[in-house]
Amino acid sequence: GRGFAFRRKQKIERQYRKLLKKGRKVNSQQDNQFTDTYPEHLKHLYLAEEQRLKKRRRAPADSVLSEGKIDKTVESVMTEGTFRKKTSNQKAKEEYEKVKAERARKKEEAEKRKQQREAAQRLYKQKKMEAYKILSKKTKKGQPNLNLQVEFLLQKIQQNT
Repeated sequence: GRGFAFRRKQKIERQYRKLLKKGRKVNSQQDNQFTDTYPEHLKHLYLAEEQRLKKRRRAPADSVLSEGKIDKTVESVMTEGTFRKKTSNQKAKEEYEKVKAERARKKEEAEKRKQQREAAQRLYKQKKMEAYKILSKKTKKGQPNLNLQVEFLLQKIQQNT
């Protein structure tokens, strides 16, 4: 009598009682929601809000809505619920996605900076090489070509001004 089936039966009974207890708590919370005492000067506002909320709660149950409207209301309720309460796994996934996006963004920025630096270095080396070619020209006798050097200096001065 105290074997596997008996323990299983007890477990199911506990779960059932737990569900009943939860159901009673939910109903009592909804009923007790409007039993607060209100200040006299604001009482009419609270009572009007209470009636409006009670009508809204009854309206979906009493009135017959088309299936499309029901689907939309169910979807909106479901999405609101999912936005409000997230499991630790969902939070961890969101955090992981944020970190992953941040890393990707940083990687892209680093790649851009690297490309810009390489382009600047290529341009610098090209200008240096041109200057070296002009300044290292020699005459037939092996003397430096002062005419080309003066022209180079003139171009440099004109670019700066």
